[in-house]
Amino acid sequence: MEKQKLNNPKTTIAFLFFIMLLGCVSKQGLSTNTDKIEKTPKIIFLNYTIKKIPDGNKAIRFIDKKVTEGKLKNHNENSKQDPVTGDLMCYQLDKKSNILQSTVIKNPFTKTFEFVDASKSFQMKKIDLDSSRFSLRLQLNPNTEYISIHDISDSKNKIIPLIKTQLN
Repeated sequence: MEKQKLNNPKTTIAFLFFIMLLGCVSKQGLSTNTDKIEKTPKIIFLNYTIKKIPDGNKAIRFIDKKVTEGKLKNHNENSKQDPVTGDLMCYQLDKKSNILQSTVIKNPFTKTFEFVDASKSFQMKKIDLDSSRFSLRLQLNPNTEYISIHDISDSKNKIIPLIKTQLN
């Protein structure tokens, strides 16, 4: 009599239906867990040109950007530095222009070169430029909508906005 219950088509169909139902439930549970996984961290690469204009101000032009997945090592080092005259400040801003993160960009007009002189010893030379190209590599805050770059002027209290780049 036991064999007859197992060979019954209704029992077999009910058993297969139950197995399929369990398979669907477990897949559905997995898909809800993937929604809870945090977004992967992103790095943004930004390229700009900057030049001194005759009235003493600076003109900056955005070239391009690239966003990629990843995480920077020691990405807070430049944010802990104090800016000096000639440096630039880079701010990551949210959609209401609130500052999310700040980074110091060392003076892009000053370049330091190392070279070997005639006596075969290393020398350093600092050159002041009228125009320059510079790149930024930043750990992108997920709420960042804009990147804003400001000039640090001679008076420490004066920060002059140069450019505001929208990321979308």
